[in-house]
Amino acid sequence: MKGSKIAYKPVGMALGATGGALAGIAFKQIWKRLGHEDDAPSATDEDRSWREVLIAAALQGAVFAAVKALIDRSGAVATKRLTGTWPA
Repeated sequence: MKGSKIAYKPVGMALGATGGALAGIAFKQIWKRLGHEDDAPSATDEDRSWREVLIAAALQGAVFAAVKALIDRSGAVATKRLTGTWPA
C-alpha cells in the first residue's frame, strides 16, 4: 500500500465523522422546514404514522448518503492535488 493511501486513512476517518455530524445538522434543518417540527419521528414513536416514519427515514438516508459522497469525494480530490495520487 502506498504511503499516501496509508496517510489518507486517518484523514478519511476524520472526514467521515465530520460528514456524519454535518449530515445530522442538515437533516434536522430539512425536517424542520418540511415537517414543521423540531424532531423527526423515530421508528418506535407510537403517535406517528407509518408514512411519516418511512418518509423521515428515507430522507435521512438520502441526506447522509449525499453528504458522505460529497465529503469523501472532496477529500480524495484534495489528496490527489496534494500528493498526486488518488487515495482509494
